[in-house]
Amino acid sequence: MALPPAVQALWDDLRAARAEVLKELEGLTQAQADWRPGDKDWCIGEVIHHVTLAEVASGKLTTKLLREAEAQGKLQPFPPALTELTPLPPAPSGGPPEAPPHIWPEKSGPIGELLAEMRSVRERTRQNIGRLATVDPRPLKWIHVPLGELNLAQAWTIILNHDRMHLQHIRKIKASPGFPER
Repeated sequence: MALPPAVQALWDDLRAARAEVLKELEGLTQAQADWRPGDKDWCIGEVIHHVTLAEVASGKLTTKLLREAEAQGKLQPFPPALTELTPLPPAPSGGPPEAPPHIWPEKSGPIGELLAEMRSVRERTRQNIGRLATVDPRPLKWIHVPLGELNLAQAWTIILNHDRMHLQHIRKIKASPGFPER
């Protein structure tokens, strides 16, 4: 199914951001994936797990919002005139918010398994983007702390920004003094 141009643009951006993340992770050894710059810092394996958990949560949110709207008879088709998805509101000052507990990394684990899970979740995301493309996302609302009320398309824009933010996080870890050569 062809996606509406606005949704296709979002999907293209999601794919490009994830490709950059995966490229940055190419050839990573287990020692590198498990290394921490400091005692309280996440290792790259935990960053990978966190990014994956956040994407799973957006998939679950998609299912929840679509089911609720369908049960209430409030699902509307994607409007052909909608050429741009609603941008995110400005982030509050003070840096990125702390991740909510349901997307805290639970593990580092074998790097191959973490990457396989990340890729598998992205395949499911394509299905969710396909579902997003069939409905008007604007009335499908949820509350994001700290951004406030957002719509379903904005949930996926957060995932895009999240990938980009953690790409920089991974690069910072890799550039830290003491990062293992292998």
